[in-house]
Amino acid sequence: MLKREKDWWKKATIYQIYPKSFMDSNGDGVGDLQGIISKLDYLENLGIDGIWLSPVCKSPQKDNGYDIADYEDIDKLFGTMEDMKELISEAEKRKISIILDLVLNHTSNEHRWFKEALKGEDNPYFNYYIWRDEPNDMESVFKGSAWTYVPELNKYYFHQFAKEQPDLNWENPKVREEIYKMINNWIDLGIGGFRLDVIDQIAKEPDKKITINGPRLHEYFRELNEKTFGKGNFITVGETWGVDLERAKEYSSPKGDEFSMVFQFQHQMIDQEGEKWNLKEMDFGKLKEIFGAWQVGLHNNGWNSLFWNNHDLPRVISRFGDENFREDSGKALATILYGLEGTPYIYQGEEIGMTNVKWDISDYTDIETLNYYKAAKAEGKSEAEIMKSIHAKSRDNARTPMQWSAEPKGGFTTGKPWMKLNDNYKKVNVKEALENKDSLFY
Repeated sequence: MLKREKDWWKKATIYQIYPKSFMDSNGDGVGDLQGIISKLDYLENLGIDGIWLSPVCKSPQKDNGYDIADYEDIDKLFGTMEDMKELISEAEKRKISIILDLVLNHTSNEHRWFKEALKGEDNPYFNYYIWRDEPNDMESVFKGSAWTYVPELNKYYFHQFAKEQPDLNWENPKVREEIYKMINNWIDLGIGGFRLDVIDQIAKEPDKKITINGPRLHEYFRELNEKTFGKGNFITVGETWGVDLERAKEYSSPKGDEFSMVFQFQHQMIDQEGEKWNLKEMDFGKLKEIFGAWQVGLHNNGWNSLFWNNHDLPRVISRFGDENFREDSGKALATILYGLEGTPYIYQGEEIGMTNVKWDISDYTDIETLNYYKAAKAEGKSEAEIMKSIHAKSRDNARTPMQWSAEPKGGFTTGKPWMKLNDNYKKVNVKEALENKDSLFY
């Protein structure tokens, strides 16, 4: 097992892989664990210290794996548990830690716990989820009601995302025990840390319309730390869309009783008015102000995560740079990030300067994008206005297959890719970047 020094992540660079789109090893058009293994030398050459894997656990893929049906099995799309063990072992040989993406706010409705819960109130798993006789008017993040009716039970369950993603009831200590046991099993397998999806939502109080930063949040974080990763030198990063500077100091305190760091998204909201689809011009002065506040505020009080891109965000060169000066934009943006204090995260393809796509709606696969399109149409917005927002902000911008070469299908697969490639793959690809010693990669 890889020996990690205390706080090793303060000197580390982490690379995020969206497995479905990284590298396909078997020609089925979907990236997989063996595909990742085949590219470890490339990642070692890039100089990374950890790989954050977006979810690879068993899932019906209603939300691209963020709907987990079994936390302790690998989805057959990506391979087997043996492949996962091989990935951990091969990465360790290159002194690279594997960081697992865990979704602890909700499960899939195909998870065994939820299937049991549907058997009725007498079932011990019923209270693993949040049920009410009558719904309030809360909306889900993906549009529509946050409550779904189950006629057989004459009750509604709560879900902050898709109806196929019922929220877990963290107030139930048995839920927490199950989660801690599962995390410790992954630690025993050699995992180097965890990225925790929408973790600031676990202390929700739906009756009071509290979805983030609930009153018991720090209690849950500290218990999670104490029962699992707090016992070793693990990197932990919480996805916290609702965090402010003062909260981040507690989450990432040098005491180490919660997380190593959190993802804060203040800088990701400067080109929108309210919700993400309402576009406005990016304000560079505001960007400097935000980075400055977080750098000064967390210095000696916590730890920053540094990122431009991830699987939910548009490509930064298209967003804050200029595609006509793609390489120069990428270098300038990288220079800003790596000059700051914190742990940098590179999202797959960022190192070669991948960009956004501009498709017709029929080519998009993302549930959030498709739901927005329907809702915006119903509101009477024009096709041009809707597509302008989608081209700028759709999560699919980040999820197009990795561009390895100018070969057909970008060297990503020999089969039919699960999602279209960006049309510019013949010009923007890894082979091209590696051959040019002055490229963004280097």
